[in-house]
Amino acid sequence: MNERERVLAQHLSIAAVERDTGLSKDTLRVWERRYGFPRPERDGAGDRLYPPEQVERLCAIRRLMDAGHRPGRIVALAPEALQALADAAPAAPVAAASAPALESYLALIAQHDMHRLRHALGQDALRLGLVAFVTQLVAPLNTAVGEAWMQGRFQVFEEHLYTECLTGVLRQAIASIAPPPGRGTPRVLLTTVPQEAHGLGLLMVEALLALEGCHCLSLGTQTPLGDIARAAQVHDADIVALSFTAVQGAPAVVAALRALRRQLPPRTAIWVGGGCPVLYQRPLPGVLPVQAIGSLPAEVARWRRAAALAGG
Repeated sequence: MNERERVLAQHLSIAAVERDTGLSKDTLRVWERRYGFPRPERDGAGDRLYPPEQVERLCAIRRLMDAGHRPGRIVALAPEALQALADAAPAAPVAAASAPALESYLALIAQHDMHRLRHALGQDALRLGLVAFVTQLVAPLNTAVGEAWMQGRFQVFEEHLYTECLTGVLRQAIASIAPPPGRGTPRVLLTTVPQEAHGLGLLMVEALLALEGCHCLSLGTQTPLGDIARAAQVHDADIVALSFTAVQGAPAVVAALRALRRQLPPRTAIWVGGGCPVLYQRPLPGVLPVQAIGSLPAEVARWRRAAALAGG
C-alpha cells in the first residue's frame, strides 16, 4: 500500500458521512456543487471519499443548522468562523412556523394549487401581522422550499410559482401600509447588483422597513453599480440596501461592495444581507451586514439615534 492509499484508507465514504452527520447524500453533493464544500477526494473507482477534518466540519455545520442557522450562510464558512458561531451566545429564538404548517404549504406547491397557496399566504399575513408573517412564516418557508428543491422534490418552475405568489401577497401588504412621516424617516434604496436575480429577500426587507416608517424605493434586481449610485444621489438616499445570495463568488461580492462604497458619499450607508457567507466573514468598512432579518427594526432605531445626534 502506497502513501496515498494509506491516507485514503482513513477517509469516509459518502454513505458513512451520511450516517455520521445526518446530512443526506443529495445534500452533500449539492453543497459541493453550490458552495465548493465539502471537497471529497476520489478513489480508484471514482467514488467520493471524505477526509476526517471535512467530516468534523460537516458535523459542526449540522449542529449550527439544528440551532437555527441557514445552510447558505454557514456551509462555506471557515472552521474558525464556524467555531466562533458555536461559541457565541445564542440569540433569543423566534417562534417559527411549525413543521406541519410548512408541510401544508409545500403540499400546495407540489399540487400546483396556486389559488389556494395565494389565499393561504394572504390569510396568514392578516392573521399573524406583517412582522410575524415575514420572520416566523416566510423566512422558514423559503428555507423549506429551497431544501425541497435541493432534495429533488420541486422543479425550478415550482419554486418560481411559489415566489410569484408570495411576491403578490407581500406587495399587497406593503401597499396597505400608511406613508411614513417626513421627520426622522430614513430614505432606503433597495436593489441587487448585476448577476443577482433573486428579489424575494429584498421584498421581505422592504416590508419590514416600511413598517418601521422608512421611505422605501425599490429598483428591482440587477442594477449596475453606477446606476445605483446615481439613483441614491437623485433620491437623496440615506441607506442603500442590497441582497446577496450565494450565487456569486466572494471576490466578486467584495469587489462590488468596495466599488459601490467609493461611488457613494460617506453619509449614505450600505446595508447588506442574504445568504452569501462572505458578507459576515469579512465585514467591509462602511458596509453594515444584517444577518438576521428580524434585527432590522433595531438597526433602524440605531440609525435614527445616530441621525438625531448628528443633527443635534
